[in-house]
Amino acid sequence: MNTIPIIENRIWQPEFECMPKEQLRALQLERLRGVVAHTARLPFYREKYQHLGITPDSIRSLDDIRRLPFTAKADLRDGYPLGFLAVPREQVARFQGTSGTTGKPTWVAYSKGDVENWANLCARFLVAGGLRPEHTVQISFGFGLFTGGFGLHYGIERVGAAIIPLSSGNSERQLMTMQDLRPEILICTPSYALKLMDTLLTGDVDRSSIALEHAHFGGEPWTESMREHIEGGLGIRCWNNYGLAEVQGPGVSGECAYRNGMHIQEDQFIFETVDPDTLEPLPDGEKGELVVTPLCREAFPVVRYRTRDIGVIYADGDCPCGRTSRRMSRIMGRTDDMLIIRGVNVFPSQVETALMRVKSVAPHYMIEVTRPGATDEVTVHIEVQPGIFSDSMREMQAIKADISAAVASITGLHMAINLVEPNTLERFEGKSRRVRDLRDLNG
Repeated sequence: MNTIPIIENRIWQPEFECMPKEQLRALQLERLRGVVAHTARLPFYREKYQHLGITPDSIRSLDDIRRLPFTAKADLRDGYPLGFLAVPREQVARFQGTSGTTGKPTWVAYSKGDVENWANLCARFLVAGGLRPEHTVQISFGFGLFTGGFGLHYGIERVGAAIIPLSSGNSERQLMTMQDLRPEILICTPSYALKLMDTLLTGDVDRSSIALEHAHFGGEPWTESMREHIEGGLGIRCWNNYGLAEVQGPGVSGECAYRNGMHIQEDQFIFETVDPDTLEPLPDGEKGELVVTPLCREAFPVVRYRTRDIGVIYADGDCPCGRTSRRMSRIMGRTDDMLIIRGVNVFPSQVETALMRVKSVAPHYMIEVTRPGATDEVTVHIEVQPGIFSDSMREMQAIKADISAAVASITGLHMAINLVEPNTLERFEGKSRRVRDLRDLNG
């Protein structure tokens, strides 16, 4: 077994990360009032504030955040494409996006100030997780609308380390680059790290020819047992962080050297936990839906964004690292039917939209997700129309090819297609359940 490196406890912005708690809460309140003033220029919030009698001056304590309206993913879709843009178009420095349920992305915008702020927030958890200016970092995230690749790129640049923007895929090239350029840090999804590890341990590449020390994973849920497996196999230290495009991207929270929960960047975000059914607030320490209000977003501000992610915010407690913010658990699940597959958000409705483009299939399907090895695998079981099910291999393969192409065109993922006879899939009297997620995400 490889020896896992121990790191020093380092802090990127101690003036914010180690701010005394009373001063931190005062800063949050000041910034929350600014958020109310800033978002009041958007019709979505202006109407709600007027109805609720909310003004910046009416926010007298942090508890008053409960008076503010929630924002959901559906609200962003209803405002498509730029209904939540709060600065003039000429002040936008970057557009990023997440996959939408009908193939159109949910757009988010960044001002120049947003990008600079984002870089520092990513630098915070990267430095906490071992990044130093003398290091070289191999980014094996995809670069595109997905916020992960660019967000981490900005943070690494801010720290001053060298970047290899390799993007995802092509394991042979990934390993060759690790041998030739000897990066100390790897950034990718945890499932892709498993794939690289399997290739490394079963192939002709000598582990001693690779200089990896740390890895930062994101883009999909992963478990503590997966961390232990990768660390034991590669002899590296793996770090968890949290973020989502609607409130910024990566950098919302991340682990310190002690890895006893992810420190929330509370000078920049207010976190709440609510009961997903009643939306009533829950105390720290109870599992519930995470609600996030970014405090410094210029171009794309949102208030009390319902993440649909289930987690726990730990009660205030001193951390040996010196940071004063509250910490959160890893994500334990979701309240909706969205899946995160190899870093891509996928909704069953996207698959359904694709299926409706193929005349030979019935509107009955089941999406099955497994993780038999290193990567997630998705199989869509679909009923064909009566009279279509055929013993002709060529005809069935043609139908499967049409479905696969339609699904890939909307979701961006290639899924296995399994055609079944009519009336063989389960029917539902109430709300249909279209997903069977067989991954163990709590191990």
